[in-house]
Amino acid sequence: PVALGKVELQHRRGEKMPLGWGSNAEGKASNDPAEILNGGGLLPIGGLETTGGYKGYGLAMMVEVFCGILSGSHYSKHIRAWKSQTGQIADLGQCFVAIDPGCFASGFEERMADLLNIHRNLEPSVPGQAVLTAGDPEREHMAKCSKYGGIPYPINVINFMNSMAKELGVTLLRTDRTVKP
Repeated sequence: PVALGKVELQHRRGEKMPLGWGSNAEGKASNDPAEILNGGGLLPIGGLETTGGYKGYGLAMMVEVFCGILSGSHYSKHIRAWKSQTGQIADLGQCFVAIDPGCFASGFEERMADLLNIHRNLEPSVPGQAVLTAGDPEREHMAKCSKYGGIPYPINVINFMNSMAKELGVTLLRTDRTVKP
């Protein structure tokens, strides 16, 4: 249900993750980013079996077939470990599906706008917190970036990037523009 980069970010922030995002090396659910990154792994959409993870597993298998098997790329255990230093080529396949809404029922744009508005106007599960649809978090983030004149990073991420900059001998990030989210 989440990209591995989000797990890395939580790790850098020193924060735990919601249970159901990943597992430890023994395959048990974990909310510790370090366990997930060091021998564990991500759980499929739906998380654990008790919350429908087996359906996400089926979707993941379909993606594996489309992107690995059909493309002739690596798949399953043949894919190198994340951030592997072995020199093995990743050989990751891609699959793109293009759908022309014009080939289906008329009125796609109006009907889609209506559907999104129906969802945005649902009663939120957390009072005062808006119900978001696909693309809304990204639009909110872009507005925040425009407001601050750049990408606001948590201080732990800035500290990590500056430690890497020191290691590499490049200019450190300015911290005089640090903002609170």
